[in-house]
This record gives sequence, structure tokens and C-alpha cells, in this order.
Amino acid sequence: MDLKTHKAAEMPAMQDINGIKVNADMAQGPFFIDGYDTLPKLFQARCAELGERTAMREKDFGIWLSFSWNDYYQNAKLVGLGLMSLGLKRGEVVSILSEDNKEWLFADLGTQCVGGIGSGVYTTDSASQLEYLVNDSDSRFLFLENDEQLDKFLEVKDAMPGLTKAIVFDRDGLHDFSDDKVIFIEDLYAMGREFEKANPGRFEEEIAKSKPDDIAILVYTSGTTGMPKGAMISHGNIFHSLSSGMVGAPTYATDEQICFLPLCHILERLFSGFGPLVSRATLNFAESPETVFDNLQEVSPHTFVAVPRLWEKIYSRVSILTSDATAMQRWAYKQALAAGERRAEAIMNGADPEAAGSLSYRFWDFMVLRNLRRMLGMDRLRRGGSGAAPISPELLKWFHSIGAPVLEGYGMTESSGVISINTFGEHKIGSVGKPVPGAQVRIATDGEIQYKAGNVFQGYLNKPEKTAETFTEDGWLRTGDVGYVDNEGYVTITGRLKDIIITAGGKNITPAEIENRLKFSPYISDAVIIGDRRKYLSCLVMIDQENVEKFAQDRRIPFNNYASLCAAPEVQKLVGDVIDEVNKDFAQVEQIKKFRLIDILLTAEDDELTPTMKLKRGFVEEKHAALIAEMY
Repeated sequence: MDLKTHKAAEMPAMQDINGIKVNADMAQGPFFIDGYDTLPKLFQARCAELGERTAMREKDFGIWLSFSWNDYYQNAKLVGLGLMSLGLKRGEVVSILSEDNKEWLFADLGTQCVGGIGSGVYTTDSASQLEYLVNDSDSRFLFLENDEQLDKFLEVKDAMPGLTKAIVFDRDGLHDFSDDKVIFIEDLYAMGREFEKANPGRFEEEIAKSKPDDIAILVYTSGTTGMPKGAMISHGNIFHSLSSGMVGAPTYATDEQICFLPLCHILERLFSGFGPLVSRATLNFAESPETVFDNLQEVSPHTFVAVPRLWEKIYSRVSILTSDATAMQRWAYKQALAAGERRAEAIMNGADPEAAGSLSYRFWDFMVLRNLRRMLGMDRLRRGGSGAAPISPELLKWFHSIGAPVLEGYGMTESSGVISINTFGEHKIGSVGKPVPGAQVRIATDGEIQYKAGNVFQGYLNKPEKTAETFTEDGWLRTGDVGYVDNEGYVTITGRLKDIIITAGGKNITPAEIENRLKFSPYISDAVIIGDRRKYLSCLVMIDQENVEKFAQDRRIPFNNYASLCAAPEVQKLVGDVIDEVNKDFAQVEQIKKFRLIDILLTAEDDELTPTMKLKRGFVEEKHAALIAEMY
């Protein structure tokens, strides 16, 4: 193939960023951060350096509790030594089934420090999925959050013969529980203390043995096509992603972060699990995905990453609030937004942020926008990040206009979370930014984005054939995404290779752009375009329950459940009007001719959704085949 390669700009051999030294010659490893080349070594150094400074916070009975870097180290140490006392060997896997909390990180870093490999399991996974993941990874130990997750383990424990012990974090409701394969985290800590007495200095010896080529974590793909595969990611891979992220999107020691995406997912694992080890930032755990909006207001983070669904929800909430406002308030919001848009456009065209702040903007920012940011918990937000799925450019423009910049990046599990990012210095809305330092991107003849860099994973665990399929013959990672690189070096994704629709008339259509335009509406939560080998495009729509319910209540439209809400003629017209408006911006062959609403309320536990709240296209098409047939 005669393919044009796009290389990221290289930098000096060593660069100092906010007092953190990273080797910026990223073309090849090993990669160093402050002179360290593995996560355990960096973790040990940071904890020794920062001591009693707060490392993380989490809520307990409504009160934010702080935990120091010393607490972090000591608890991780007891976990690691406790696992060693139970027989954990270097290179063996430890699985973690829990919502985000401090114990998740204690287990992960403690495991890695003694040479083990951490593997996260989504709390939405079923007992049978847990069985598959534990057996496929040959996990020796399994951490469980509480009685709910313990029940899953007990259901399938006899089918996991390689598992030595399950360790439960939360004892609530389990004080009288007893099982020969189950212990509690306090028991493990006690074992760790006894092991340390008998083996002083052993933990530090194990940390010193860590090497950049060692596998640090195992991250399972979502399994949207076949069974999940365990992506093996080394310390060197992670350090490349952390270093390049620090160069393009620096985080400061004074920053507050908030963690709410599953730590099983590479995006949150990289940003919240490992990022603070580099930046020294303070991590705050959201109580749950349901309370993330409240926790945002309480923490008011300086930097925050999320999936498009959350950014869409924030915009929807503001849209509903403005619809309830007085005429004068709506007028003021419109004027403020217009002033914000003018400033955002000037900044994107290269103007200095201070110079771009006209008198009009300063007035409207004082009167409206800063209060809006405060209400959203974004009054200190320096940078928001969006990843894991495409996001509407219009939505990004709105956030920039209210003074809460959200920048889109791009990565995948197999690239250790990062391929390209937009930065404040180099930023183009609609693109996913330029390739990270040391990376190369090329576009194949079929439009596929292909990638080469030091953060490309080591392969799928025990699946050499699947690993081979993921690479080209000349060693480039096949992303499966379709897109292009413009003459300035910005990468733009137009869709997934497997999602390209070829109509009966032979027209190739990538549905992602149309779907993103639909999702910009506060009334549409998600959409799936249908049309492969068909005469025209149709669409399955999932409405935003909260906003559509309010729409119906304000107009006294009768409904008694989610299905009847979807069936209401006024709601059908509401969605139809959104589709008609979006259709105006597309060619006739790309316009949606018919649609149907999915009248079942979906959650992350449903098979149609991934844990990061993306609709699984193939599964949705299969499950709702009858609805699709109606449209043709």
C-alpha cells in the first residue's frame, strides 16, 4: 500500500512540564517520568514525596473524607503483601469487581507493586460474564465490592477452579457470612502485616524488580463482536500515554479531579487511576454515576473527563432550565451565549483568551455565564475532556461558549487510551486533534485509520490469531475507525469501518455524523441509523426520558409509563421535527425517511448498552428487528 504517514512533531529529549520531567523523544521507549519507568516505582516515589498531603477523597454518610499519600501507600502495601502471603506470583492476574472507590486503587497498585497484573470487571456484568473473565484471565484472586457482587461470585464459584480467594471490601450485611473461599479486606490487611514482619523490605524489593516490558494491566474489550478479549498493556505502554497526555493536556498538582467512569475502562484508568501519580493532583470519587451531577457541584474540578452521554446530559439540563425561565431570563441567556460564541471563535482562530474577552463578553459572563458554570460545578474547570465515543461538534461549541472548554480526544484500549488529542494550542472542533507525541497515523485505502506508537498494546491474552488480525502485515494497529487527516495534521473520524452503510443504490454512508446531530437535541438520548442494502435510511431513536417527560407534563400530554410516553402522538411529532431539521443539512440519499422509538428504558445492565452507555449497533438491530421491518 502506498500510504501517507502523518507523524507527530518531536520534542527535545527531556522536557520539564509543571516540574515533572518526561522524556519527550517519544519515538521509542523506554519512557521515563521523573526518572522512573514503571508505575510501581513512580507510585513509591510520589507517596514518599507527598506523604500526608491528600491523595484522594470519597464520601461516607454524606461527608467527604480525605486519605493521604501515606494512606495510599500503606494500604496498597498491605494488599500486595497479603496477596503474596496467599501465594500470588509475579505475572499472575488479580481481578477487581467494584464501583470506583479508594479500595479499587489500593488493590490495583498493590497488585502491580508485587508483580501481579490488575484486571477490572464491570459491576454491570452478570455472574456468567464474571465466570468467563476470571477463567479467561486465569485470575488467582478476585476483589469484590459488597454483598451484591459477592452473590455473583457465589453463584459461579465452583466453575472457577483456578481462583484461590475472593476478597470483599464492604462487610455491611455480611457480618455472619462465612465461606472457605471468601475473606474480607481487613483479613488481607492483617495477613499483609504479618508477612511484612517476617519479610521486612520485601514490598520495596518487588517494586524494584518491575520492568517497562512487564504487563501492568489487563483490559477487556466490551465484547460487542464476540467474547471479550483481554488486552495486555505494559508499564511502557502506559508511560507513553501518560507522558504524551502530560505534554498535550497538562494537569497540575493543585488540581482537583473527579472519578466517575468505571475504572475498568481504559479512559478512566489512565486519567484517574494513573494520571495523579504523574501530576500529584487530588482525586475525588463520585458516589455513583447517578450522583455525578451533585458531586460535580461539590468538587468543582479543574479537569474532568467523561463520555459524550454525560456532556449531552449537562446540555439537556440547561436547555430544560432555560425553557422554564422567564422571557427576560431567556433573552439574557441568549445574549450571553452569543457573546460567548464570539469569544470562543476568536480563541479558536488563535486569539489570546484575555484579548478575546470583549467588554460585551465580560458583562454577560459576570451577569449570566459564571453563574451558569457555578451551578454546573464548572466554575473552576480549566479543561473538560470527551472520549470513548464521537461527540457532536455543536455540543463542544456550546461548552466553549459558556466558558467551560471541552476538548475531544481519541484513543482505544489497544492504544493504551490515547491516539490523538486536541490541546489549547492546537485545537479544531470536529476533529479529535493531532496524533500524540511520538505517534504516527496513516489512512488505508479503505479509509481506515492506522496507528503506530510506543503505547500500542502487547496483544490479546492467549489469542494470537485475534492479535494478528488487529495489526497490518507491516505492524500498524488497525483501529477499525474510518476518517482522514487534513493538511494541518488534525485527525477526523467519520465512523466505524464495520458500521458503513451501503444503500441499495450503492451509496456509502457513515452514520456517526447524522447520529451525533440527532443527539445534540435535548430530547434524543441516542440514535441508530439503519439502511445497509436498503432503499433508504431509517432510524431507531432512544428519547431522553427526563426531558421528554417534562415536555409532556408541561403540555398535559397523558402517559402512565415509558412505553406510553413514547407512543404519544405529540412525542412522535417532537422527534419527527428534530429529524426533519437535521435532514436539511444532508443530501437526499443521507436523509432519514422513517423512524421508530425504542420504547424500553435501557440502563447499563441491558445488553443493548455498553458500560459507557453506547448503544451496541449490531445487538440493537438484531433485538429490534421487528421495529426495523415495520419501516421497510
